Amino acid sequence: MALWDALYPPMDWEANRKSWPHAAHSRFVTVHGQTWHLQTFGKGPVLLLLHGTGASTHSWRDLALTLAQDHTVICPDLPGHAFSYWNTKKSNSLGHMAAGLAELLEHLNVWPSFIIGHSAGAAVGAQLILKHTPVSDTPLIGLNPAWLPLPGLASWLFPPAAKLLAINPLSGVLFASQAAKPSVVRNLMKSTGSELDEAALSYYQRLLQTPSHVRGVLAMMAAWRLNRLSQQLHLLKGPVFMLLGGNDRTIPISLAAETMKLMPNTTSRTFAGLGHLAHEEAPEAVCVQILEWVRQTGR
Repeated sequence: MALWDALYPPMDWEANRKSWPHAAHSRFVTVHGQTWHLQTFGKGPVLLLLHGTGASTHSWRDLALTLAQDHTVICPDLPGHAFSYWNTKKSNSLGHMAAGLAELLEHLNVWPSFIIGHSAGAAVGAQLILKHTPVSDTPLIGLNPAWLPLPGLASWLFPPAAKLLAINPLSGVLFASQAAKPSVVRNLMKSTGSELDEAALSYYQRLLQTPSHVRGVLAMMAAWRLNRLSQQLHLLKGPVFMLLGGNDRTIPISLAAETMKLMPNTTSRTFAGLGHLAHEEAPEAVCVQILEWVRQTGR
């Protein structure tokens, strides 16, 4: 893969910083060969926000400042996403991502009082708690969480198809060239069941027309396995809260009931009419629910 790295330069921070959400709160940290882009806000108990596959810190742009009124909010780009350039010497699997985050938190000398993850970010958060936490009952909030394997043929076809794409060293370049068309990104976002405004679509278009971002996403999808995680969810000792979009077309809402059977200490709230990116469609409503639940847990 190193031979092809010239085709995948890191996403250009200097070219984007003037128009990237909350760029003044950004910094770069390198830990064990992995360079992280993260944004930090506020003071107080730490909230760690983990975005989903294909997204970045931008997805928290309308929540971060509200959450930071009484908390320290830390939002990293996951490896291979946006400005956190992927260290190709490591797998972009769930286990490696969680281990890398644990190293980052140790480097920052913090541990979150709450972990908030969207979609695959919720799976990374759960893995982080199960395998690397010094606080075994850390509360976890999942926004349309991807904690269980997708049902039916999707669970059999999705990882192998992604692996085939990831093996082709030109896949990232070719997909990124297609994503330069606004209609491609618009249709892709609409397929999640969410209706995003033009600003949100412009950020996703910037990401998806960047070959290094696409390569990182494909590597993550190719290495993604949730079977082992789903078998260990019952070991989560802390409270769990699920915020769900009733119109989610990416992760069937029916999986929420199965999840709650595995994790008895779980509560949920569903937003009718919102899709997989509910926190970007209705950030104020999602913030209210997060902060109310945080207060209820007494931490």
